[in-house]
Amino acid sequence: MPRKGSQHERKPIGDAQHRQNPHGWHVMSEAFCEWMGVQNYSPRTVENRRSYLRYFVEWAQERGLHQPMEITKAILERYQRYLFHYRKRDGLPMSARSMMVRLVPLRAFFKWAARNNRILYNPASEIDLPRLEKRLPKHILNVSEVETIMAQCPLADPGGLGLRDRAMLETFYSTGMRRSELAHLKSLDLDYERGTLMVRQGKGRKDRMIPIGERALAWIRRYLDEVRSGLVREPDDGTLFLTNLFEPFSPGRLTQLVRDYIDAA
Repeated sequence: MPRKGSQHERKPIGDAQHRQNPHGWHVMSEAFCEWMGVQNYSPRTVENRRSYLRYFVEWAQERGLHQPMEITKAILERYQRYLFHYRKRDGLPMSARSMMVRLVPLRAFFKWAARNNRILYNPASEIDLPRLEKRLPKHILNVSEVETIMAQCPLADPGGLGLRDRAMLETFYSTGMRRSELAHLKSLDLDYERGTLMVRQGKGRKDRMIPIGERALAWIRRYLDEVRSGLVREPDDGTLFLTNLFEPFSPGRLTQLVRDYIDAA
C-alpha cells in the first residue's frame, strides 16, 4: 500500500491506458476534487481525499476494475477485509482509525457520483465504518509539570525567542487551541478587555471565539512590546507569532518546538 507521504507527489489517479475515459477513475476523481474545491473544502481535505481515493483505485485496477460503475457493495466489503488483514512494514495491523480514513473518502466519492448521475447507484451507501476506540490521553500534564516545561524557555535569550516561546506555550495552555490555529493567529484577533481570542477559519473552516487567561495575555503583551518588532519584515500581515526567519510558523515546527521543551523538562 502506498505510504501517506506519497500524497504530495500529485500522482494522477488511474492508469494511463484509461486516463481519457470519461467514465474512468482519473476523469471522475478529478471532477470530484474540483467539486470539493467549489464547495469550499480546504485544500488539505481535498488532497487527503485524493490520496486515499488513489489507494483504493490502485487496489481496484489490480483486479481489473477500471471504472467506478464497476464497483459494487460486495467489492467495497472485500476492500474492507483487505484493509483489516493488511500488515504494515513493522508487521502490525492497521488501526481502526487508519481504516476509517481510507473509507470515508470512498463514501464521499460514491455519494457524489450517484447524486450527479455519474453512476447508477451508490455502492457505498450501506458500508459501515469501523468503530473507533474511545481512549483518554495516555498522560495528562499536571500544573507542576506544565510550569516546569514553561520554565525551560530561555527568557534571557538576546533575540527574545525564549520570551516568544513562553508566550506561545502560555497561549496553548490557556486556550487549548490547535497548532494550525495558533500558527495563523493575528495580533488583531486578541481582545484584551474581554479576555477573548478569535480563531478564524479553524476546524471545519469555522470562526469561533474562545476565552484566554490574563496570564497568557500578559506574556503576549510582553512579547509584542519587546520582541515581535524585531521579527517583522514588511509587508506585515499581522501574524502574531513569527519565527527567527521572519515568517509564520508551520504546524510541524510548532510541534517540534513544544516537544523540545518537553524533552528539556
